[in-house]
Amino acid sequence: MGPIEEADGARVKNFAGAGRLMTEPDHAPVVVRPPILFGGTLVLAFVLEAVVPLGPGLGGGTGRAVAVGLSIAVLGGAIVAMAANRFNQAGTNLPTWEPTLALVKTGPFRFSRNPIYIGLLLIYFGLATALTSVWALLFLPALLAIVHYGIVLREEAYLAEKFGAAYTSYQARVPRWL
Repeated sequence: MGPIEEADGARVKNFAGAGRLMTEPDHAPVVVRPPILFGGTLVLAFVLEAVVPLGPGLGGGTGRAVAVGLSIAVLGGAIVAMAANRFNQAGTNLPTWEPTLALVKTGPFRFSRNPIYIGLLLIYFGLATALTSVWALLFLPALLAIVHYGIVLREEAYLAEKFGAAYTSYQARVPRWL
């Protein structure tokens, strides 16, 4: 058995000098599942907004804030839908806790390696704006840091190991964000 081989949906590594095989799940080792991160952060912000309101409070904004925020959220949803459709067409899994079966480089992935996270961030920002949640906006820098360091960088390492030169070539051509 070589250093890395597939076995029943898991990567089996033969560590030199260890005298044993170790099995790792075949998925990116992200620190949190993205839907839980985005949804949980919004729920926390909305609860804090109800308990310790900052600014006008939830839903206290103008019609313009609602219109702009919802427009941004809809744009984000469209980006996520287009990217998820490309995953479906390629026959690969969308959830980070399942194996990546194909490298998707078409559709929105031609412009960014992470259009799904861009779309989720737009949804988050749009809802925060529409609902006038100052707490959600205050959490945004921490959310971005967790997405970048706890999800994206870990996914990139997983994809580079799994797809090798095909992924590193894609990395060289397409920016991480925009």
